[in-house]
Amino acid sequence: MFFDKFRKFIHWDTSQKPDIDLSGMLYEQLKPFRLPFILLFLGILLSTLGYMVVTDYTLIEAFFQSSYTFTTTGFGALKEDQFDAMDVFYTAIVMLSGSAVLSFCVIGVIDILNRGKLVLVIKERNMIYKIARLKNHFVICYHNEYSIQLAQQFRKAHIPFVVVDNNPALEDIALKYNYPFFINEDPHSETAMLKCHLSSARGVITLSSNVADNIAQVASVRLYEKELGRKPYFIIGNANNIEEEEKLKKLGADCVVSPSRLFAQRVNAMATNPDMENLLERFAYQKDTPLDLEEIAIPRYSWLVFKKLKEAHVREITQTSVVGITQKDGKFISMPSEDTIITSGSKLLVIGTSQGVRLTKQLISKKDKPEELKYV
Repeated sequence: MFFDKFRKFIHWDTSQKPDIDLSGMLYEQLKPFRLPFILLFLGILLSTLGYMVVTDYTLIEAFFQSSYTFTTTGFGALKEDQFDAMDVFYTAIVMLSGSAVLSFCVIGVIDILNRGKLVLVIKERNMIYKIARLKNHFVICYHNEYSIQLAQQFRKAHIPFVVVDNNPALEDIALKYNYPFFINEDPHSETAMLKCHLSSARGVITLSSNVADNIAQVASVRLYEKELGRKPYFIIGNANNIEEEEKLKKLGADCVVSPSRLFAQRVNAMATNPDMENLLERFAYQKDTPLDLEEIAIPRYSWLVFKKLKEAHVREITQTSVVGITQKDGKFISMPSEDTIITSGSKLLVIGTSQGVRLTKQLISKKDKPEELKYV
């Protein structure tokens, strides 16, 4: 019991199983192999018994003789100089029978491999078991130019993700664009949600150019979320206009991105204030920069809840600055004063070095007032 708790604490779970079992499909594909193996087994068994009857072979000698005779390996025969006409005739019958059975088996197996989906099922089963090891990953629905660019950014940021699309050529697409995990299914289907291990995912990003697909995806994910009884997924949708944005948000999307609006905003920023746009491009949109801008959520158990901002002494301890606070009701306070009260569920917009931002997260996440604050 203690070992199981310790394993769970360090997130060491080697027995993670997928939400869906493809063993039935795999067994269904293996069924046609039964007849060839049965014929091969019966052929060797009957020829072994026959050799024991027509010759003076022991059981082991008869099995050895029948094995390489029936399979037409051609090693010769044991005690060949003692063979009479019956022994030679029986050996010839075993060789001809073995050739016929082996030819039937080989032709049958090749036909099964050409017609069936055995290889595809094995590949998909292996992929599902790999995906089952993921936690807090994102499920990217629908492959297009947006998913290609997003996958590149996720790989740079080391964010795990699974791409789901019903394109028959998805395997080749995944190889071309370096998708580490992918599922070839309709993204809004229950089968796809099980295969991509949505139960352990952090969120879903639906990027179809058709708003109907995105609507179906958001609705399906929210229904699946209720069935699981888990915390809400973080859902991001793609929309072409304001009307589509409103529909997706009403259905439960947390964020909706409109490429046309983003393009207009970026161009406007470049035209009106190019220096500020370059600054955001360098520090806000990229990783591994000397300066990071990040929003940090205040957990309800944090020691900072219902304390004034100045009591955190963020600048003195972590060398970062709080340039904004998003309250729980969504209201944003820019450049908050030191007397601003920090509440549970609010978010601090912090700017500083990557190390300073990381230290700020650690400082805020503590339940008790940190020791270092006693000396400030």
